[in-house]
Amino acid sequence: MKRRSGIKVMGQLIGLIFPLLHVMAAAILLGVAGFLCAIFLSILAGSGLVYGFMGKGIAGLSVGSLFVLMAVLAVLRGILHYAEQACNHYIAFKLLAIIRHKVFDALRRLCPAKLEGRDKGNLISIITNDIELLEVFYAHTISPIAIGFLTSLIMVLFLGHYHVYAGIWALISYLLVGVGVPLWNGKKGGQTGMEFRTGLGNLNSYVLDSLRGLEETIQYHQEKDRREGMSQKSVELGVLQKKLSRMEGNTRAVTNLIILLSSFGMLFFTVFLYTRGSIDKEAVLLCTISMMGSFGPVVALANLSNNLNQTLASGERVLSILEETPQVEEVKGKETVEFQNAGCEHVTFSYKDEVILRDYSLIPEKGMITGIHGRSGSGKSTLLKLFMRFWDVQQGKVWISGRNIREINTENLRNMESYVTQETYLFHDSLENNIRVAKPDATREEVIEAAKKASLHEFIKALPKGYDTQVGELGDTLSGGERQRIGIARAFLHNAPFLMLDEPTSNLDSLNEGIILKALREECKNKTVVLVSHRQSTMKIADKIYEMENGRLS
Repeated sequence: MKRRSGIKVMGQLIGLIFPLLHVMAAAILLGVAGFLCAIFLSILAGSGLVYGFMGKGIAGLSVGSLFVLMAVLAVLRGILHYAEQACNHYIAFKLLAIIRHKVFDALRRLCPAKLEGRDKGNLISIITNDIELLEVFYAHTISPIAIGFLTSLIMVLFLGHYHVYAGIWALISYLLVGVGVPLWNGKKGGQTGMEFRTGLGNLNSYVLDSLRGLEETIQYHQEKDRREGMSQKSVELGVLQKKLSRMEGNTRAVTNLIILLSSFGMLFFTVFLYTRGSIDKEAVLLCTISMMGSFGPVVALANLSNNLNQTLASGERVLSILEETPQVEEVKGKETVEFQNAGCEHVTFSYKDEVILRDYSLIPEKGMITGIHGRSGSGKSTLLKLFMRFWDVQQGKVWISGRNIREINTENLRNMESYVTQETYLFHDSLENNIRVAKPDATREEVIEAAKKASLHEFIKALPKGYDTQVGELGDTLSGGERQRIGIARAFLHNAPFLMLDEPTSNLDSLNEGIILKALREECKNKTVVLVSHRQSTMKIADKIYEMENGRLS
């Protein structure tokens, strides 16, 4: 993946803020006002010293008035800082919710063609950790940059009114801390930040993989190897974390050194101007105090660079997902198609360099069950995925009702098709809701009817909570056959005119297989059914059977 610059990443992330620009403007104004209150609190204290030692203060204010004004500024500083943070966090959490929706929508569009074989742990890391880290950017980066710029500009003008060279010295100092240090640190640590986020994603993948394969790990005594692998990845991550921490310490040291030199530099510089008669004693003291107390906004910018390397790396990973183009583009805006028949003609399809289907044609007949039999890897499952348009064919045409499926609205296409996969995924929800996935507005009676057809109703009814029984994560509380029957129940509930089943009885016993095949026979009267299986007992229900070998039919 080609790395993009930090400035470009920031620009693209800031582009998402436009709907909340008014809130961001309020946060910036509140932040500037808050910092000015803190800075002028110090200046007023210095003015009190001037009053005590030199007999004069700011604008003729008395000592009592100065103390009252300082108290007001102190209270305002707290209120304004709270209001600024409230605005920033409102923006951050609002945008994080929007970004999560965008990322999920992007993953849905990329699936399955672009996500086949992708590292799921890294994807989970992007959806959780990387998006969460963007909170730092939206709540603690954008407005501090604007606040630092505006506050520094005001202070340059304020110091410049005592003497133009004092303003220039302040400008140079602010630029060194607020711009020079972040750029230096960003250039030095950008790659390390990306390596850390990638390493964290890899560790998440390894942990997820280890948890899913826990039974196999125990069975084959692989505990030591898995533990050592996890320890190695943790050590590698620790090395990167230590490197980032060292960079953070160096940044703070350099920042504090520049502030110290700038403050003493202002003192010596104004004393020099005083000896030349260019400014008075009051200006020497107030310029020095102003310089010392006005670094807060730019120090915030320098400190940002410590976490900004990781934040920008996370932002780049999120943006890469949002910008990735789907291998199969969704179709919208076409007229709705009613299902009449389906087929494919002279289809050739390959995964990268491996040809799966070669010059393949099939027209399943309505009201009949078309069986496709063949060994594993012969292309049976791939054919069904092409009908679903999970992938696009390289040559030939897949059509429904005489129209190329590339010209049919994706939602319309999926509504006309029911697809039972070899592995049924179950959500961490009730059995009823897991079946209702196929038709969200289905009634309980419709769910029960679909379960009966899938030979599932009696099993569910025997459970203590019946259809309200919670399914464990990934369906671990159910057997392979029970999960498979839930997938078949979904297909019956969806009730689409084009039904495709990929090894629907591979995990079923003979009794349940017979019940489901009987229900399937009854269901196919007005449907087009394609049944893929390697089991001869399942193929007996088919009206016409095709043998598939190396992507060719006979």
